[in-house]
Amino acid sequence: MSRVQASREYRPIGIFDSGVGGMTVLRALLQRLPAEEYFFLGDTARLPYGTKGSSTIISYSLQAARRIVNSTPIKMLVVACNTASSVALPTLRSEFPHIPVVGVIEPGARAAVRATKNGRIAVLATEATVRGGAYVDAIHKLDPDARVVSQACTLFVSLAEEGWLEGDVVEAAARRYLANILNAEERPDTLLLGCTHFPLLQKAIARVVGEGMHIVDSAQTTAEAVTEILAGRGLANPSPHQGGVHFMATDNVARFAATGSYFLGRKLSEQDVELVDI
Repeated sequence: MSRVQASREYRPIGIFDSGVGGMTVLRALLQRLPAEEYFFLGDTARLPYGTKGSSTIISYSLQAARRIVNSTPIKMLVVACNTASSVALPTLRSEFPHIPVVGVIEPGARAAVRATKNGRIAVLATEATVRGGAYVDAIHKLDPDARVVSQACTLFVSLAEEGWLEGDVVEAAARRYLANILNAEERPDTLLLGCTHFPLLQKAIARVVGEGMHIVDSAQTTAEAVTEILAGRGLANPSPHQGGVHFMATDNVARFAATGSYFLGRKLSEQDVELVDI
């Protein structure tokens, strides 16, 4: 192995999201790959990406990725945003051919296809992701015969960001959103959480769907995909020591830190976050 290749092992992993939801992906990565260094950028000044046109989403995604790359040499870019993953991934891979670029949709789709026994998969996502059909397309590329039903769960985003993760209100919302899926004659056996906010509500959702339905967490599946790619390319950080995270936000550092604490599962202070302009 050359000295250049060896040095790449110690480079950080870059991650960006339109806001803070992508911290569920970061949280899963920290659990799986604690030795790695991470640069996380939340483009809070311009969220949400889901209401923007495709050309704008691609432009924003490129600017966010370039801001990370210009901050430090990275060995991988993780697009921890469903909208950016569905629209901008090919452009990002073309822009950064020297590093692997991983989105959240493909790993989630693969895990759902592997998990289902009856070929019926339900996808819970935001309205924009459902409307774009990215998960349906990704699943059908892997299994053209899969039967996929999608449900927009807009309120879940607000509940997660407010820290309302369990209780009667959350379960009532889940029952309302899942009613048609659970009462369907051909009930899906696999539920894909197709938004980075939704893993925070997984316990409440699991209580509503009951046993017998496999829940796929796209944050966890993305972390698994990152782990496999690093191992396959010899890029995993061999250090026995705990790595760290450099946080960046494009607006409202105080809210980024407060809301991000829910998603990260630990206290995040304003002092931990660098305000940047992209």
